[in-house]
Formats: sequence, C-alpha cells, structure tokens
Amino acid sequence: MAKTDVKTTAKSEGTAAAKNGAARATHAAGKAEITVAEKLVDLYRMQVIDAQVDRIRTQRGELPLEVQDLEDEVAGLNTRLGKLEEELKELESNVADRQNMIKDAKASIKKYEAQQSKVRNNREYDSLSKEIEFQNLEIQLAEKRIKETKAQIDAKKLVVADSAALVKERQKDLDHKKKELDDIIAETEKDEKALLKKAAEVAGHVEERLLSAYRRIRGNARNGLAVVPVERGSCGGCFNSIPPQRQLDISSHKKLIVCEHCGRILVDDYVVGRVKEGQ
Repeated sequence: MAKTDVKTTAKSEGTAAAKNGAARATHAAGKAEITVAEKLVDLYRMQVIDAQVDRIRTQRGELPLEVQDLEDEVAGLNTRLGKLEEELKELESNVADRQNMIKDAKASIKKYEAQQSKVRNNREYDSLSKEIEFQNLEIQLAEKRIKETKAQIDAKKLVVADSAALVKERQKDLDHKKKELDDIIAETEKDEKALLKKAAEVAGHVEERLLSAYRRIRGNARNGLAVVPVERGSCGGCFNSIPPQRQLDISSHKKLIVCEHCGRILVDDYVVGRVKEGQ
C-alpha cells in the first residue's frame, strides 16, 4: 500500500511539474509575442511622426534650395561687381597718372624754351629743341592713351551699372524668398520641434538594429515610408498584393514581416490601432 502511495504521489508531482512548465512556456511565448508587437508599435509610431515632419517640410517646398541658390548667386555677383569696380579705379588711376605726365612734360617744355633764349651756340639750341620735340611726342602719346582709357572707362561704367542693377534685383528676390521661408518656418517651427522631440523619445525605445534598418528603408523609399499597414490585402507602400498566409504571419506578431516587393516593414490593424490610441 505504501508503494502505491509513493507512486501516486510521484505521478501527481510529475503532472504538476509538467503543467507548470507548460504554463511557463505559454507565458514566455506570450511575452515574446507582446515584445514583437511592441516593437512594431514603436516602429509604426516613429513612422507616423516622421511622416508628419515630412509634411511640414514639404510645405516649405523648394524654398530652402531657392534661397541657397540665390544667396550663392548674389555672393558671386557681388564678387564680380567688386572686381569690376577695382578695374574701373585702376583705369581712372591710369588717366590721372598720364594727366600728371602731361603737366610735367609741359613744365619741361616751358623750361627748355626758357633755356633756348640763353644758349651760346647752335648745338645747345638743337639739343634743347630735340628735348622739346620729345616732350611734345610724350604729350601726344599720353593724350592718345587717355582718350583710349576714357573709352574703356565709359564701357566699364556701363558694365558696373548693369552688374549693380542685377545685384540689386537678385538681392530683392533673395529678401522676398527669405521672408517667405521665414514666415513658413515661424508657422511650423514649434510643431516640428515638438515632433522631433517625440521622435527622439520613441527612437530611444527601439533596438539599434531595427532603428538602422528603419532609417535605411526610409532613406531608400521615395515617399519616406518604411513601415506601412496592410490595406485591403495589399502593401500600403507599393500596393502589391500580399498572400493570405503572409497576412496571418503579420497578424501573429511572431516576427517582423517585410513586403516581398518593396522591402517595407508591414503592420496590421492592431498595431495601427495602438498607435492611433496613443496619439
């Protein structure tokens, strides 16, 4: 009788241990399922936030690029205008130098003419005459160069005026675009900062491996969507049909499932609902 009791007790203990083991396994499986589901919720929540940031930035359109292009253009035009103005000053300086040369040459001629009245022989007189003739030639050459340079100055002034007008026009365009961009930024900056802060908080809950994959997929996607819901049996990103068995795998939350066509991470209505509830 004692042996029978011992056997019965051992059998009962074995059954209880088996039940406890099964319960623990079930609990562990449930925990793993919830973990995958939570990962999907966090990823989809990040996607929703990033999409909102994208919409805000889309409102700015091409304005940031247009402003940058105009800034570069205005800087280049100002550099060119500065060089033209330096060239103009140099030409004007050349004219002033030649005018001073003419004054000096005239003074020399006047001096040589005064000396001619005091010479004692023809040789000295001829020598002074040659000096006077040379100075007159220098004056004629300087006057010719001045005339040519003044023509260059007039042409250069026109170029400078056109360049200055273009700089003024492009600067006006730049100021207008900047104001337009600043107005849009002022309207959306607060919302964008709040969204970026929220995105950073959510990213802190996501594994680095998944976060890197998310960013890679998002960077390669034309519309910036890395995590998409299954809608009417199709991928919410590329709209290709998803087989029923694969839809069941997505709903089971046992692992992350990606679209076979576009590589985006797929989520079901449960994950979408969780994110909507949390907003």
